[in-house]
Amino acid sequence: MTEQNTGDVRIEPYDSPAGGWGSARSLVEILTREGVPVTGSAMLMKQNKPDGFMCVSCAWAKPAKPLAFEYCENGAKATAWEQTRRRATPDFFAAHTVTELLGWSDYALEEQGRLTHPMRYDPETDRYRPVSWGEAFAEIGQELKALRAEDPKSVVFYASGRASLETSYMWALLARLYGNNNLPDSSNMCHEPTSVALPQSIGAPVGTVLLEDFETTDLLFFFGQNVGSNAPRMLHPLQEARRRGAQIITFNPLRERGLERFTNPQSPVEMLTRSATKISTQYHQVKAGGDLAALTGLCKILIAQDREAVAAGKPAVLDHAFIAEHTNGFEDFVAFCDRADWPGIERRSGLTRTALEAAAAAYARAKAVIGIYGMGLTQHRKGTETVRMLVNLLLLRGNIGKPGAGICPVRGHSNVQGQRTVGITEKPELAPLDRLKELYDFEPPREKGLNTVESCEGILDGSVRAFVSLGGNFLRAIPDTGRMEPAWRRQRLTVQISTKLNRSHLVNGTVAYILPCLGRIEIDQQASGPQAVSMEDSTARFHGSRGVSDPVGPDVRSEPWIVAEIAKAALPHNPRIDWDAWVADYARVRDAIEATYPKVFHDLNGQMFRPGGITKPLGARDRKWETETGKANFAVPEGLEADPDLPERGPDVLDLITLRSNDQFNTTVYGYDDRFRGVKGTRDILFMNRADITRLGLKDGGSVDVEAVAGDQVARRVGGLRVIAYDIPPGNCGGYYPELNVLLPLWHHDEQSKTPAAKAITVRVTAAT
Repeated sequence: MTEQNTGDVRIEPYDSPAGGWGSARSLVEILTREGVPVTGSAMLMKQNKPDGFMCVSCAWAKPAKPLAFEYCENGAKATAWEQTRRRATPDFFAAHTVTELLGWSDYALEEQGRLTHPMRYDPETDRYRPVSWGEAFAEIGQELKALRAEDPKSVVFYASGRASLETSYMWALLARLYGNNNLPDSSNMCHEPTSVALPQSIGAPVGTVLLEDFETTDLLFFFGQNVGSNAPRMLHPLQEARRRGAQIITFNPLRERGLERFTNPQSPVEMLTRSATKISTQYHQVKAGGDLAALTGLCKILIAQDREAVAAGKPAVLDHAFIAEHTNGFEDFVAFCDRADWPGIERRSGLTRTALEAAAAAYARAKAVIGIYGMGLTQHRKGTETVRMLVNLLLLRGNIGKPGAGICPVRGHSNVQGQRTVGITEKPELAPLDRLKELYDFEPPREKGLNTVESCEGILDGSVRAFVSLGGNFLRAIPDTGRMEPAWRRQRLTVQISTKLNRSHLVNGTVAYILPCLGRIEIDQQASGPQAVSMEDSTARFHGSRGVSDPVGPDVRSEPWIVAEIAKAALPHNPRIDWDAWVADYARVRDAIEATYPKVFHDLNGQMFRPGGITKPLGARDRKWETETGKANFAVPEGLEADPDLPERGPDVLDLITLRSNDQFNTTVYGYDDRFRGVKGTRDILFMNRADITRLGLKDGGSVDVEAVAGDQVARRVGGLRVIAYDIPPGNCGGYYPELNVLLPLWHHDEQSKTPAAKAITVRVTAAT
């Protein structure tokens, strides 16, 4: 394993709240380090403002009435990281071989700064060398044409979640014109169970909660979502909810600081007095993968209490009128809950019946409840079933389709939800293929495309010959990296459209290109003038975004321009599509989006900068259920186990949860500190329960090796991790993503969506040899 530390390693308890002076100091540090202390501060004032730019970090909602500083610590880090004064120029690549760079850490690679020139890999010198844009597109087009003639399904068009609606629409159209639906995206790795579960349950692929629902809710459930590190701006509406008396009940294996206490950095009083708001009113440390059992326990309690109340002539606990009018499958679900036994629920959830009764009692008293969740629910073998169980809990009391209530998946990348809305999907039934045929006079492919796991399988078996990536660090984000990297090199073509250098650029196909693109914060000047783009937030609202800074260099191009040039180089001419006109004026792309999706978009050009955004039509918000039954469906899971096919957990086997630090965003590592968990200077960490450390004969602070226990005869091992005794359930341990992806088998994924089950990797931990 590549060493992931600075040499100055300290492990010290951190007792301060989320936000506060710790957040302020972290912001000053990164702005200074990246050389943008003054300009960065000015840019931040335009971040997430109605006429400014959308944060390039998470997808949390953009309010109609923003705060003076409408950004969080991680959003500010993302801005500083993109606007750094550092540059990865051709001189840098001339000075370093790819083999040398492969030994660098993720942080060290991205810290070289912004890419400035299109580069082609030269196998003779093992270096990237600069090429002209014309040369790059000529060869990429030639390679793609040859592969298309052999088999158009051999090429994958991947998209990270940051590209705008405009770029995403063009990218999806490019892939289908090429001849396939191979459009995996970052959602495949995190929230695909949401996209599968919610249509089955409520007939909508996204959450139903709007930002204003936080103003009227009585209770919020949190399941497997670390708000302090992954969506800190949400802490502001959570703090306001707590101040007016709303309850927040958290289910999470680790005690995360953002769900415990928060000091608002924008409040002079709180900063000066160092006061903090208690966020969670109940905090239940469920075992990894135990949410399915915990949710079953909550529903079982409510059903039993309802029977008792009705029998005693008291008001019902369940909303029987809602259930009768709006739901299907209630009786079968009740039978499942009745069959579930308390010893099994307690054993698998890691929670006592008494603890679950306390949470159920608060839920029974609340009039409007929001269910919030993250990858702690989705990244399991039964991730889709677990999401549907959370919907079941909400349906029992009519908590979908009314103010202050609903289901709220918290998405990661800033436009990962919007990409799906405009056609980036491997599932042909989710794309308006007939409309595309009508608009552009071609026969769209009707065969299902490859998702992330299937793309990896294709790379392993050789059926995938080329990988063209619109952003991201795919090779670092995927499972089984020890197997995937050698297979990746057998591809004919790899193309990376990127802002910064990462490991995916260094494991090359035979022909490999890096194409540097503008970031969202930069002014995108085209023939008709400066361009704006649009995206969709986690609450299904569309917003406009304008660049505010000068481009990183004269040889860097916009994503729409790069996509258009690839399309022109690789595809036959289509008289219905004027790629150059689209690039000259992105408003024309938005017109095309409206023409393709008339039920979703109306006057996007005219309203995209409206404060608060444009609300996406969603039937479930109005209790119109676009399901096969015409109602919201209760789901009956197969059992209580979220990862039923893992090897038997013996006394020496633990369930590993991959985690993100508060100094990273997905695969981007901003530094080696994890302030909230008391870690400074390293990422070579394994968090363990103190009793497990003692039981396995290990030492707090000692060095350990971790080996995956997968039962498939493939060796997956990481060595040299430092054990830290931590408040984590017994039988569980935690370590950092993406470094520990090498331990995650490719086949270990959600059964329905194929999202990698990164929150439940069975491992054996031994003292380092």
